[in-house]
Amino acid sequence: MPFKWLSGLALLAAVSGSPGGGGELSEELLKEFRWRSIGPCNMGGRIADLAVVEAKPQHYFVAAASGGVWKTVNNGTTWTPVFETYGTSSIGDVTVSPSNPDLVWVGTGESNPRNSVLQGDGVYKSVDGGKSFVNVGLKESRHIGRILVHPTAPDTVFVAALGNVWVPNRERGLYKTTDGGRTWKPVLQIDENHGCIDVAMDPQDPATLYAAMYAVRRDGTSSSGSPSVFTEKAGLFKSTDGGET
Repeated sequence: MPFKWLSGLALLAAVSGSPGGGGELSEELLKEFRWRSIGPCNMGGRIADLAVVEAKPQHYFVAAASGGVWKTVNNGTTWTPVFETYGTSSIGDVTVSPSNPDLVWVGTGESNPRNSVLQGDGVYKSVDGGKSFVNVGLKESRHIGRILVHPTAPDTVFVAALGNVWVPNRERGLYKTTDGGRTWKPVLQIDENHGCIDVAMDPQDPATLYAAMYAVRRDGTSSSGSPSVFTEKAGLFKSTDGGET
């Protein structure tokens, strides 16, 4: 049935029954209306990352920007949420260790600083294939763009920490652990305004790394995007000694 548009006065009259009256909306009138979404904007709908178990490619994890981490063991036919009981549902990255698929790393805090971005509370690690997770630090990093695990040394992990997109903070840059997350060392930092958004490793040489650094800031009036600040200090950085320099 097509819409029958009513003016404000006509609708008021229909509700009240008569001018000044106190009637109710009738089912006959309501069936002419169709609901439409008027907001708020879609806060979900964004997938941040996928991590596939290479030995069993039907097993993989999906990181939702504002919906936690999900796991499938049948090529996506069914899904199980595996991150519902932890500190945040905002996820920036999920990574499976190439040499041990039971080691799963989750970087919390979506790293795309859009208008509805939610912050995280650091890095989580699972040693049982995603059945349970433990927070292993970098809680003030707020937004994590990438986690990179060494292909043959599973305790060596790099974390690209963007940092707090609202204010300056020190826990930004590229971090490295060689003890499975018990301790972290900042191996690439510029200042309290520049964070690391991504890190990649040469597949032929794990000592060669590339990291992307940039400055970004959200403010209280940005409604459709983020006023990124590209500076002379930002850009691509390369290491040939496993992130030491």
